[in-house]
Amino acid sequence: MFWLLENGEEVAEQAQAVPIIVKFVNTYAGKWAYDLEMKYTYPFWKAFLARFGTTPEAAFGPYTPENAIPWYTVMFVIACILSVVIIWILKGQLSEEEPGHGQQTLELGVLAVRDMLEDIIGPHGLKYFPIVMTFAVLILVSNLMGMIPFFVSPTSATSVTFALGLTSFLYYNYIGIKENGLFGHLKHFAGPIWWIAPLIFPIELISNMIRPFSLGIRLFGNMFADEKVMDTVAHLFPPWTYLGVPVLLMPLSVFVAFIQTFVFVLLSQLYLSEVSHPPHNAHHEHGSAADESEEFMAPVLT
Repeated sequence: MFWLLENGEEVAEQAQAVPIIVKFVNTYAGKWAYDLEMKYTYPFWKAFLARFGTTPEAAFGPYTPENAIPWYTVMFVIACILSVVIIWILKGQLSEEEPGHGQQTLELGVLAVRDMLEDIIGPHGLKYFPIVMTFAVLILVSNLMGMIPFFVSPTSATSVTFALGLTSFLYYNYIGIKENGLFGHLKHFAGPIWWIAPLIFPIELISNMIRPFSLGIRLFGNMFADEKVMDTVAHLFPPWTYLGVPVLLMPLSVFVAFIQTFVFVLLSQLYLSEVSHPPHNAHHEHGSAADESEEFMAPVLT
């Protein structure tokens, strides 16, 4: 529980310098959220953490109406809203004859993710496009939010990155159970060679169980480090470094944001490829696969 104690101290420090929009939200909704926490979640965490000799305050920071709604929750909700708005703006008036710059940008992202799905999973993997593209857009917007004044990247908080990693984990395991059955899904952990299955199965099972943590830690570590580097550089020689130097480092931050989005989406697709297989009666020849791809694009962009 040492990590929880350190996390509580970190939360307390961050509460002193939260974005102004978070303070605004807590001013109007913090009392309601605080009463809800004290009535339902606080008693649970108090009883649970008491087994480890600690308290909810030590793990999560002080409980007050001023920080009842955490900054990362507010930022993530804003990221969800921004994602919808950005897609709506880029989509504009869809046109096949004269597509605008926004539509071309959106189509470029759609084609990139679609091609990755086809290459990694196969043509049948296009049915997973909605969830994979949602991951891509939401994580990218969340990563880039740190460069907007008065905003902080929600992916620089473990609560958000672990939630994203857990969502990916639950989704591909759900697909594995849905397509192969519970026994068939567990069977693939044993490998193809039966006589070493007792050794391979526990190793693969443990490897599968730590995936949401590896996804979350990788995304959090890179985005948190990026935020800290920008903050440290900005405070080297104030006020001269408040604006100029961080602006020069912004291209690196944009690169990190795109790379981490790519890594998360790529790993999620690799996990899906392990549990998803084409139907037995499928006739996915080159021609039919291309036809399916073209048919798939129309409902995606509309």
